[in-house]
Amino acid sequence: MAAHTAPDELTSPSIDPDEVAKFSAMAAEWWDPDSKFKPLHKFNPARLTYIRDQILAHFDRSPGDKPLSGLRILDIGCGGGLIAEPMARLGGSVTGVDAAEANIKTAMVHAEEHNLEIDYRCGTAEQLLESGEPLFDVVLNLEVVEHVADPDQFLTDCAKLVKPGGMMIVGSINRTSEAFALAIFGAEWVMGWLPRGTHRFSKLVKPEEVYRVLREQTFEVSTAVGVGYNPLNDQFSINSDASVNYLLSASKAA
Repeated sequence: MAAHTAPDELTSPSIDPDEVAKFSAMAAEWWDPDSKFKPLHKFNPARLTYIRDQILAHFDRSPGDKPLSGLRILDIGCGGGLIAEPMARLGGSVTGVDAAEANIKTAMVHAEEHNLEIDYRCGTAEQLLESGEPLFDVVLNLEVVEHVADPDQFLTDCAKLVKPGGMMIVGSINRTSEAFALAIFGAEWVMGWLPRGTHRFSKLVKPEEVYRVLREQTFEVSTAVGVGYNPLNDQFSINSDASVNYLLSASKAA
């Protein structure tokens, strides 16, 4: 989720007929695997597998047609819905929140085009918390923490949105020399996978910093796993090296 000025209140935007074509075009770009969102599409299969497996293990469920049925899932910083839609297809009751209204409207149009019911809102975790929204079984906090003004407060707010006994999954980029070389210099300046300036090294958050905040909020946190890229097959996969991209899951005390 990129840095944007959020509205004063959490809103559920409506789209009038004159806007449909514009946001359909934006949705087409978000969901085009060869667009500027190509890195997310390459990255998505690995992280979706991790997310699904962590949720199933936490709630002691077996894979099936709709294994996430009955679970309320929040995708905070949902962008165009690249994670929210698969979660809905797996049976989850999904709420997607993003500070950028254009992202939300884009996600709404794409979900409607594919007959998916997803509750999209424009706003922030803080506003969602202040609104008195019922708590969630799962909060997905993916590629967001490195873009917010106060990572500790953001993580704390997200933690408070999780039901007792629920879970959060966090994904981000580590603040290491390896991450600078590969995720910033390599991906942005050499490969051109992302616009230059998408990530600032000083804003990156280490897994240990996430551990600290979540443990303060009564979470048991798993050791972070890495997401590595293999140029030979042009694919990402989960591994044990969290020095660049990482994912971790955290369980809230019941």
